[in-house]
Amino acid sequence: MIQRQALKTIIFLVVILLGPALLAADQDVSEPREILETQYTLGPGDRIKVTVFGEKDLSGEFQVDGAGNISFPLIGEVRVSGLSLRELEQSLLEKLLDGYLVDPSISLEVLNYRPFYILGEVNKPGKYEYVSGINLFNAVAMAGGYTHRARRNRAEITRTNPEKIIENADHSTVILPGDIIFIRERFF
Repeated sequence: MIQRQALKTIIFLVVILLGPALLAADQDVSEPREILETQYTLGPGDRIKVTVFGEKDLSGEFQVDGAGNISFPLIGEVRVSGLSLRELEQSLLEKLLDGYLVDPSISLEVLNYRPFYILGEVNKPGKYEYVSGINLFNAVAMAGGYTHRARRNRAEITRTNPEKIIENADHSTVILPGDIIFIRERFF
């Protein structure tokens, strides 16, 4: 009887200790660079560099405006919001091939990603410049740490790129450009 009770206690402790780790395994734990290269789409606030090889007048840095467009030489307004870098590259190639250049070669890179936002129970809520590779713990530190009322073990992240809500984000959850982090108040 005592052995059965001890076994139940051990199982209970294992579930309590490993529960958060099992829940975290369900979340998106991909490397930040991998996410930015495979899933990230451009949006307002991003700054990109376009290099058209052999064409200095067409190369330059472009800010994605509030409507999700850039103003590209010769072509004019180009919709970039919602496109990955590869999709934008293909779009620009097609437009340049349509009567402007014979065999264009284009390179793209993101110079500055759009900011992320942190709200709720942190000392300095607001907008923060995105730094590649940050997680929730780093973001809270950038915002001056938790207030005394903060629920410190979980947060809600509204991810605009790709669109989803992470309701129980923990400290290791990767932050992406454009994320909106909300730190809730604890119950008691």
